[in-house]
Amino acid sequence: MSAARVMVLCLGLLAAPQTFADGDPLEPINRPIHALNEGVDRIVLKPAAKTYRRVRPGFVRAGIGNFFSNLGEVSNVVNNVLQAKPGDAFNDFGRLFINSNVGVGGVFDVASSLGLPEHQEDFGQTLATWRVGQGPYIVLPFLGPSTLRDAIARSIDTALNPVRHVDHVPTRNVLLAADLVVTRADILQAESVIFGEKYLFYRDAYLQRRNFLINDGEVTDTFDDDF
Repeated sequence: MSAARVMVLCLGLLAAPQTFADGDPLEPINRPIHALNEGVDRIVLKPAAKTYRRVRPGFVRAGIGNFFSNLGEVSNVVNNVLQAKPGDAFNDFGRLFINSNVGVGGVFDVASSLGLPEHQEDFGQTLATWRVGQGPYIVLPFLGPSTLRDAIARSIDTALNPVRHVDHVPTRNVLLAADLVVTRADILQAESVIFGEKYLFYRDAYLQRRNFLINDGEVTDTFDDDF
């Protein structure tokens, strides 16, 4: 079966009424994958993130983080257009243009000081605005929490990442690895708020975060309508 047919089939399943008994019908499968991801994080990612924070001064880390955030403006612009939010699309295009030029390739976030706020948009949110149901919660190997809808959207998000289009493979791989370590380093301090069982905490936190982003900050009280 072709990739296009697989995507059509998955979107059809998402559009169909969901009758899951609970919000995590794939839990027996998700838990072993969660354990695998935790092991990889403990052995590889977390030590790399700690080393990165230790050897790089704060202002250097801020600049690197700004650089990767600026690359994400491409996705923000495209998805705001697809979500029929021209004002936000124009705002994000302005951020991309200003920070890429005046901000030295995005190292400095000049746009924020000019009153252009940062948004976070991806194709998963776009599908949500198109009334595509989120489907079951899924833990992806090495990628972490997701939903069926967000997992499908990853292919588009990947295509919108400028780093993926760098022709020089070693450079592309270094940038991808650096982005991963920077992202992991940014959430090191957030680990202090984790309580209870990690699997349940990550699941609930992910779904709440996605709900927040999809609704542009207008949070609803339950996820029952999404299943």
